[in-house]
Amino acid sequence: MANDIGSPHSIEGNNPQILDDDVLKIKEKYSIIMEVMPREITDYRLYSYIDEWLGTPYKKQSLEKQKAVDASYLIQALFSEVYEETFPKTPDGIFRSKMLQLFTGRMFLKEGDIIFFRYDKSHPISDVGLYLHNDRILACTSKGLNIYNFNDEYFQLRFVAAGRLKDKK
Repeated sequence: MANDIGSPHSIEGNNPQILDDDVLKIKEKYSIIMEVMPREITDYRLYSYIDEWLGTPYKKQSLEKQKAVDASYLIQALFSEVYEETFPKTPDGIFRSKMLQLFTGRMFLKEGDIIFFRYDKSHPISDVGLYLHNDRILACTSKGLNIYNFNDEYFQLRFVAAGRLKDKK
């Protein structure tokens, strides 16, 4: 059987989870962006959700696809819709949530962890981002909501901690 790259359907054996074509497109797109193998992209709901928001301009206290977004509002909405967990809409409120296990070691970061930043002295927790893979994060800057390299000095100087949802008991 020839390998039909342009075919909308995956080849038997190349899709052991039997994922639909939309999920396969998300896996492929984000594996390229993250520079990882497609099998490492596991949280399809997360990537499908953020896919519709990428490129949205930043605007404080906003949440309107492709018009305006604040990272903490997006994180609150994403966790509500994708993981059925409700956070406050402020960076500090998310940071103080009892649903998160906080940590500071970057080596422990996993897909879907919330990252906390400090941009000004009057707000110890000023903003949030989302860890994706391979030192790539989802964050809002003056350039809008996009995927950025977490190793950039801009983020490194502002990183405070990260948080992961606690296991439900």
